[in-house]
Amino acid sequence: MTSALVQSPDIQKLLDQVSGLNRADGDERLKRLVRHVVEGLYSAIDAFDVTPEEFWRLVSFLQAAAPEFGLIAPGLGFDHFLDLRMDLVDKAAGVEGGTPRTIEGPLYVPGAPVTTGKARLDDGADKGETLIMAGRVLSSDGRPIAGAVVDVWHANSMGAYSHFDQTQSPYNNRRRIKTDSDGCYEFQSVLPAGYAVPAQGATERLLGQVGRHGQRPAHIHFFVSADGHRHLTTQINIDGDPYLYDDFAYATREGLIAPVRREAEPEQIRNAGLNAPYSKIDFDFVLTPAVREDETRLPSRPRVDHV
Repeated sequence: MTSALVQSPDIQKLLDQVSGLNRADGDERLKRLVRHVVEGLYSAIDAFDVTPEEFWRLVSFLQAAAPEFGLIAPGLGFDHFLDLRMDLVDKAAGVEGGTPRTIEGPLYVPGAPVTTGKARLDDGADKGETLIMAGRVLSSDGRPIAGAVVDVWHANSMGAYSHFDQTQSPYNNRRRIKTDSDGCYEFQSVLPAGYAVPAQGATERLLGQVGRHGQRPAHIHFFVSADGHRHLTTQINIDGDPYLYDDFAYATREGLIAPVRREAEPEQIRNAGLNAPYSKIDFDFVLTPAVREDETRLPSRPRVDHV
């Protein structure tokens, strides 16, 4: 039986998207079959109140048999569905405000170097355009949070992630930044590119058969945490990317689209300590108060080991 949550307009729209029923291309019978199966699995998650931790243990088990299942799951909307369920739980509990959550993805690596205030993420080998991103971590009442941890990771200008791409140095484009006394963080890196699922792989074949693609827009991942506040898993998507609203993993959410300014004035370039135009993103993260201690911690799921 389809649960009331899965019958809601937002989830029904998501099901049409993941099955390709909103697109002209693809096998119509397979689309209907995919929709039916995924709807049943969404309903089972809701009916049994499956936690994200339980779901990711299952994904890890399935990946042992099908290594691309970590891509198939977000491609079929499961990651986004879990976020929507948690949003509803928050709403029912009266939790409001804060930076929206969105999917973690499978490419986090723990143990990145820690700095305070400012950080250089890239190792200088990537010749893509320099990015400087800065902002504050704030409480829900607008106060800056000193000592918050902004754990950031992103792809390089070719759409590849360190550790998974062995040509990059360890922890390239990965850092943990503790906010300063004013709650500020800043990092210099390279403007990331979007990327696609592996060519000719199982994920691309499945998506292609229902008339879909496997592209992700350019984005930057974050864990943001602070004592007494709920841990935030999120990512910003780079405004202007052609796949901004057509992400195969459905991670784009309003409130997480970051405008990019291109700084080209000589004085701005000099003040940044650079010798060429660069991109600039300003973004503040807002954390909500934790009610339980476990809300302050990184959610448990199978992840890669330290480098």
